[in-house]
Formats: sequence, structure tokens, C-alpha cells
Amino acid sequence: MLNLDFYHTIYIGISQAFLGCFVILLINFREPVAKWRTRWIVTAVLIVGSNLFALLFLNFWDVYYRFGFFTVTLPYILVTLWCSQYRGFRAVFSIITGLFVGCIGTANEMLTTLLLQHSKYCEYYAFAVRTLSFFLMFFILRRFSVTYKQMLHQLNRSWGILCLIPFSAFIAMLYAASESANSPVIIVLIYGLMIVTSVAYYLMYLFFERVQQENNARYEAQLSALQVSALQSRMEAVKAAEDTIRTERHDLRHRLLTAAELVSRGDRDAALDFLDTAQKRLDERKVIQWCRPPVLDAVFSSYFDQAKNQDILVEAQISLPDTLPVDEGELAIVLANALENAIHANLKLPWEQRKIRCKTVGTPSVMLEISNPCADNICFDSNGLPMAQKENHGLGIQSISAFCRKTGAVCQFDLTDGWFRFRLVL
Repeated sequence: MLNLDFYHTIYIGISQAFLGCFVILLINFREPVAKWRTRWIVTAVLIVGSNLFALLFLNFWDVYYRFGFFTVTLPYILVTLWCSQYRGFRAVFSIITGLFVGCIGTANEMLTTLLLQHSKYCEYYAFAVRTLSFFLMFFILRRFSVTYKQMLHQLNRSWGILCLIPFSAFIAMLYAASESANSPVIIVLIYGLMIVTSVAYYLMYLFFERVQQENNARYEAQLSALQVSALQSRMEAVKAAEDTIRTERHDLRHRLLTAAELVSRGDRDAALDFLDTAQKRLDERKVIQWCRPPVLDAVFSSYFDQAKNQDILVEAQISLPDTLPVDEGELAIVLANALENAIHANLKLPWEQRKIRCKTVGTPSVMLEISNPCADNICFDSNGLPMAQKENHGLGIQSISAFCRKTGAVCQFDLTDGWFRFRLVL
């Protein structure tokens, strides 16, 4: 037989280890993720380890049972909020969900104790059932964690209301268990609460999936609309250039006769000026190809033309490979959002200060920088992303951030010396 203190210490340690695994599944850590996840794990191990050491060697049991919330749970919550990308009710919902899952293991343990209370090894059977319950819940949570983490980014409201569901169930189960853990009535009540709360979680999951499907459909529609619009704009520009060239070709015979007449009169300067003017007219209608990928070329052309129509000077140096490491359409949306934001920022400035600088390189990796003068005082969140200054603004930044998470790209936003810069590395 194990020493009871040693057994209970192992019992608490395993429970805390599983709770940590649940939190890792549910929390979106701050960027860089590996760094902040490591910080969380090290801090959590120190918190739990110090409590386990005190229980095992310093007879800390009485203090632990009375003030365990302050020695383990509260530090756990604080370090999770510190390392989480979201520190509001979204993080609280993740923590309470982990606690609720822990209650499921506790309820199964209580049921086992009730059924096997006359067995010599009842306590060990209950411990095994509790551990097995945590193990199974880990795989269930992992199944739903992907959809849940996507919703952390996309659902900005109502998390406080959602927190009421697991919090109410958690408090009710704690109260019921503390009243009479071995009562069949209490066990039935606890399982009733768990079933109701589990159904609520399943309905939330269905809601999350529905929202995700709608967002995916909206994104695909945006992608298709951008591709069609950009390519249509490009085709119109090419057609206009072809019409101009056709007109110039028709007038070429008259221009040549005029130039020959000027030369025959000895007025060579006038002839050269006449030909130079004709050449400039052709150059103005010349279609510039910014890069080989057609959708990106159309986006560059469309937004640069928009900028020039708004008296915004464009300085562009584009060098992209024929084959891109990411989907061309998705990268086109990133470019469209960044250039659109730059144009809107320029419209707040006097026309003589308006400028957009765009530079891309294709080696050793694809890198992009778009910069523009900025008169606003922009604030950045903990992840370095610009914060929206008005309601329903900032959707372009969210789209860029989602692209980076999906593709593993790295983006950076910076405001220095009155210039706002967006950098992207694929």
C-alpha cells in the first residue's frame, strides 16, 4: 500500500498535469507562440511543483485544502492571462472550460467511490477512473480545439455571456460535492448538470462551425470578386491601350508625312519635337506589367491606378518569382487590403504629401514592404497589430493576420517618423 500523503500528492499532480494539457489545447498563446507557451509551461510547473513539494515534505495539507485557490488556482489563472493572446473573457472562458472538464473526471471518481465504497481498493479504483476520464477528455477537447481557436479570432463579442455556462455548472458542482459527495441524489444532480452543460457546449460548437462556414464562404466570395474585378480592370486597360495603338497606327502615315515635310524645310528641331510628342502619347498608353503572376499584376495595376487618380505618387519596385510559395489569390487579398489602407491614409493628407512606396523582392524569399505617410496616431495591440479606431474598421488587418497564421508568413507593422510601414515575409 502506498503512503497516503504520497498517494494524494501523486493524485493532485496528475490532475494538475491534465488541467495544464486542457489549457494548452484551449489557449491561443501570444506571439511568438513557442516562447510564450514555454513561459507558461515553466511557470505552471513551478507553481504546481512548489505546492506538491510543500504537501509532500512540509505537511501543507491543511493550508492547501483551505487556501488552495490562492496557492494554485489563482496563480494558474494569472499566468494564463499573462501568456494568452486574449486577456478578456475569451481567456476566462478557456480556463473555466478546463475546470469544467476537470469536474467531469471528479464526478466519475465520485460515482466510482459510491459504487465501490465497500471495496478495499476503492480509492485506487476511483483514482484510475479519474485518470482515464481525463485521458479521454483530452482527445475530445483536441477534436474540438481547432474550431474553437478559430472562433477566438473571429467572434469578438458575447464571451462574457458564454462564460456563464461553464462557470455556473462548475460552482454548482463544487457546492453539491461539498455538501455530500457520497449521496446518490447529489451524484444524479451533478451528472444532470454535466449533461445540460455538455449539450450547451455541443450547441456552441455547432454555432462556431456555422460561423466558420459563413466566414469561409465570405472569404471565398471576396477572393473570387477580387480576382474577377482585378482581371477585368486589367483587361480594360489592355483594351484601351490596344485602341490607342490602333489609332496611332492609323495616324502614323500622316505623322510621317508631316515629319518629312518639316525635315525637307530644314526645320529639324520642329520635326524632333513633333516626333517626341507622339512618342510621349504612346508611352502614356503603354500597359506596364508589374509581375508575371496575372492576379497579382492586376492588383498592382488596379490599386496603383486608383492611387494616381487620387493624386498619390506611387514609387514601386516589383520583383516577384513566376511561382509563389503561397496561393496567388490569397496573397492578392493581402496586397489589396494593404494598398487600400495606404490609399485611405493618404487621402487624409494634402495632395503634395501623398505617396505610396511599394517594394518586393523574390530572393532569398518573397518579401514585401508597403509604406505611406500617416497623420494618425496609431495604437498597436500586444501582437503588434494596428488597433481599429472606429467600429467595423480593421477588417483588412484581421484578414492579413489570418493569412499569416494560415501560411506561416511573418508580418510586421511599424509607425516611425510619420511613416506607416507594412512588411510581409513568406
